[in-house]
Amino acid sequence: MRMRKITTARCLAAALAACFIMTGCSTSGDAPFGSPLEPATSGKTVRIYTDEEIEKRIAEVGAKYDGIYNNMDEFYSMLSGAQQKSATNGIRSYTYEMANEACGAADTYAGPTVPYEPFVQDGNWNTENYNNIKESGFLSVSANPFSTFGADVDTAAYTNLRRSIFENDGYGISDSAIRIEEMINYFHYDYEAPADGKKFGVTTALSECPWNKDTLLLRVGVKAEEIKPEKGSNIVFLIDTSGSMFDSDKLPLAQKAFSILTENLTEDDTVSIVTYAGSEEVALEGAKGSDHGRIREAIGALEAWGSTNGEGGIKKAYEIAEKYFIKGGNNRIILATDGDLNVGISSEADLIKLVEDKRETGVFLSCLGFGTGNYQDSKMEALADYGNGNYSYIDSSAEATRVLKDEMWSTLYTVAKDVKFQVEFNPEQVKGYRLIGYENREMAAEDFANDKKDGGEVGSGQTVTVLYEVVPVDSSFEVSGVESRYEANKPVISFPTGESEELLTVNIRYKEPDASESTLLTYPVTKDMIESEMDDDTSFAAGVAEFGMLLRKSEYSGSASYKEIYNRLKVLPGVMDDDFKAEFLFLVKKVSE
Repeated sequence: MRMRKITTARCLAAALAACFIMTGCSTSGDAPFGSPLEPATSGKTVRIYTDEEIEKRIAEVGAKYDGIYNNMDEFYSMLSGAQQKSATNGIRSYTYEMANEACGAADTYAGPTVPYEPFVQDGNWNTENYNNIKESGFLSVSANPFSTFGADVDTAAYTNLRRSIFENDGYGISDSAIRIEEMINYFHYDYEAPADGKKFGVTTALSECPWNKDTLLLRVGVKAEEIKPEKGSNIVFLIDTSGSMFDSDKLPLAQKAFSILTENLTEDDTVSIVTYAGSEEVALEGAKGSDHGRIREAIGALEAWGSTNGEGGIKKAYEIAEKYFIKGGNNRIILATDGDLNVGISSEADLIKLVEDKRETGVFLSCLGFGTGNYQDSKMEALADYGNGNYSYIDSSAEATRVLKDEMWSTLYTVAKDVKFQVEFNPEQVKGYRLIGYENREMAAEDFANDKKDGGEVGSGQTVTVLYEVVPVDSSFEVSGVESRYEANKPVISFPTGESEELLTVNIRYKEPDASESTLLTYPVTKDMIESEMDDDTSFAAGVAEFGMLLRKSEYSGSASYKEIYNRLKVLPGVMDDDFKAEFLFLVKKVSE
């Protein structure tokens, strides 16, 4: 929620992220201009754009989201009566006095007045909460030869950051909200698909780091197998209908999001809807996925009111999910909330314990975040991580379409759980390294082979991208190390004559969705794999990482600049044909101005 003056003419359109509830926003399709298709290095064909066309394309894509956040009144006339009521409810998230002054009289409200749940603390309207992140620094290989962490395919940090940048009247965003791995993994990359029945296709690339001439940039790209559940999906929509969800970028947008998801459900699927406010309620139970009208009717009837008993809602959702459990199918709860829980269990630690116990049922928990002002990112991230699900932030119906329609099975169907990475560096060839991002996913080296330790979940066809700065032994870049009195007695690493020397080895562990034991995959990276130039995917991922580092004012950003990112990425093949990548460049340009 944003603290602002609301005029009578705008009273129903305040905070109107619901502007896209009716219109939607397609982000697919060909670009409207560009020269005839020409071959790209990947073997595919891409358009070649002039500088003028590039600037026009970026401006047009960026204008879509500028419209969402800063020119919302024009969309009000497109809303239905029910949606106008939801927009009206958004006003009531302030106080009675403010809403009454804005709208002129209490009888302008749809329904009883003052059902709001205030979240102002000491006069501060921004009570958003994020887990603190301490950026990873360079580590000495002699002291830390293993880098171990859980996979992360969440994208919430990027869309939340996008919201903050586009909201000219919004609050800034905490450095801890800038999770670089989620920014990188928001985008699609042209990675090798799995072959020969394998779970993953894995590609590695090694080249000079664009912001540090004394280090190398390692990219590890993983693409999961693309499959759909053979026995259908059992899905529970768990929707926060408390008073804090009144804003039109909260419950009304959540309703739109679930309506979009409903479009792709079939008679093989089962849908239930559980809501929670002061108490939990079952709005729909065991409906066929093909009964779209009934599902949408139940979604459309929801209204926000009262306090937030998230604990009761979560327990009820698991109870319903277990009741309709499909053995061998896709069983998942999708939680839609701003994360502002205030009744029952509400601490992050207690919520983690709750979902850790419940995930043993085989039901996965994914989270969709909504709204601003009181957004509780730390709780949302924890619920998804420990509930074996993924976490997205929905800032518009365009994003809802991307997450719940265009990438439905990546979002909803897990093909590998507890996915962990462990990169082992060869001290004879590498003296230091820095993992970029994944700070809240790091784990002890011993936990890599411990199947009781939780990792990340990867959905059908999803990609995971990992970046490292690598410091070769002959680099002038200094890495603080340690000395050992036993160093002289360490075994000498040698390689067979005629073989390339290994710099490092990428190890991946994962479990099948219903398995308890993990499988190990191993991929060596050798000196002869170093390329003189970055490939297109590495270049784009590096640009996103640079952007995140600059926003965080990272001490490791080196020579990175917004101008360099913009100029390098805008000419990469295919970037202008991808709305999301073109939009990213709009953000880079907007921040730099």
